[in-house]
Amino acid sequence: MSVSLRNMPDGVNITAPISSEFERILTPEALSLVAKLHRAFEGRRQALLAARVKRQAELDAGKLPDFLAETQHIRDGAWKIAPLPKALECRRVEITGPVERKMIINAYNSGADSYMTDFEDSNSPKWSNQIQGQVNLYDAIRRNISLEQNGKTYKLNEKIATLQVRPRGWHLDEKHVLVDGQRVSGGVFDFALFMFHNAREQIARGTGPFFYLPKMESHLEARLWNDIFVMTQDELGLPQGTIKATVLVETILAAFEMEEILYELREHSAGLNAGRWDYIFSAIKKFKNNQDFCLANRAAITMTVPFMRAYALTLLKTCHKRGAPAIGGMSALIPIKNDAEANDKAMAAIRSDKTRDATDGYDGGWVAHPGLVPIAMEEFVKVLGDKPNQWEKQREDVSFAGSDLLDFRPEQPITEAGVRNNINVGIHYLGSWLAGNGCVPIHNLMEDAATAEISRSQVWQWVRSAKGILDDGRKVSAAMVKALIGEELAKVKATVTALGEATETYDQAANIFETMSLSGSFAEFLTLPLYEAME
Repeated sequence: MSVSLRNMPDGVNITAPISSEFERILTPEALSLVAKLHRAFEGRRQALLAARVKRQAELDAGKLPDFLAETQHIRDGAWKIAPLPKALECRRVEITGPVERKMIINAYNSGADSYMTDFEDSNSPKWSNQIQGQVNLYDAIRRNISLEQNGKTYKLNEKIATLQVRPRGWHLDEKHVLVDGQRVSGGVFDFALFMFHNAREQIARGTGPFFYLPKMESHLEARLWNDIFVMTQDELGLPQGTIKATVLVETILAAFEMEEILYELREHSAGLNAGRWDYIFSAIKKFKNNQDFCLANRAAITMTVPFMRAYALTLLKTCHKRGAPAIGGMSALIPIKNDAEANDKAMAAIRSDKTRDATDGYDGGWVAHPGLVPIAMEEFVKVLGDKPNQWEKQREDVSFAGSDLLDFRPEQPITEAGVRNNINVGIHYLGSWLAGNGCVPIHNLMEDAATAEISRSQVWQWVRSAKGILDDGRKVSAAMVKALIGEELAKVKATVTALGEATETYDQAANIFETMSLSGSFAEFLTLPLYEAME
């Protein structure tokens, strides 16, 4: 049953149902903070989003990114980020997942050092998911969270991971909340509600408030977050520097401004993370109209190809130079049940991924499944021993030019199997997302919005690029893609049906995938039109 929120702050309007449980989160005082931040910063957010459009036009015209001349003094300076609290010194393994109740309990209990709870890429942003997620975190932080499901009881262990919260990116609105008739930023909404209800409780427990910041494309976007942090701490009566935030470097433009991003957030910084899947998507998106650019099958774009290797090592060197943690990204592999040989192969690949990061000098890395925590932890402990991190590993041997970050190899192979896989994953993920699930195991990989973005953007670009030619000589065409969509949709439905799940969202998903893969214009994010169609 829905009820109306009493004493709604002036200018605030909520267009979605508010249950009695949601009223715990959507209090007049919390919404007043949302409104105050919106009024102070929404103009700047919109200006920065407009700057993204202008920058894309420059890239389309052939202007390549490079390190900024106007910020050379920052890169040459001797500054470091502010000291970190004890809770963020040891982050050898971080587990990630959506703000769903069972996931929160399992992630806290996983044995990982840290848990990044996600309002963004692994969460389908239905109103109910967003606000229930806030309820779940409110309960978890106070150790009042439990769940009875399928005859099992889930509750928190005595020792739990350190919580870090990922709000939505700058491009996403919260369409159900209006301030003075304008939609609020999804990220500001997520952040403000969490801070209002939980910051003091986390400070009392010595465990936060800590955040992960996604999808930024410039240091000016980091400056906006920093100014929001400053104002929020003032509003809540918290000491400046209380908030700590790790930035996901998951756009290729941000890779040219990593030092500047750390500098802007230096009083609030908790380092950088190599968000590999969104980074690959960003490269495709930014250079989609460049006829010299064409990436091979997704499976061929590993962390060891030239542009990814340059990005990973530059991020590592940048962080340690500035006294900041460097956190590795996530392999999409997950444990495979009922196939011991395939599971052994997957676990070996996970181990190799974490061994490389630890040996390179990273202080930790991500996993998507509790079953992967022991493997990842073992590989980092082999290198770190009993040390919490390896910030002292400066990597002065690493030196990459801007051109190295743009060395987009390999271009081949592109195969029919690769095209089919992108279509299959895209349809399967979109269908699940529309049904309210944003984190989906598909073909023994944990897929989220970032991998779905790669799937549809590669197909879009292969159709248009002269280099989009299969290994058998056929050109990837719109007719080919349409035919394969029909075949792969049938496979996806069969898979979903075998799992005992409903299939009604998958025809819509296939239509969306076809439109987004074959339309003349390229949608900036697939989640934007999807969100508009969502309740």
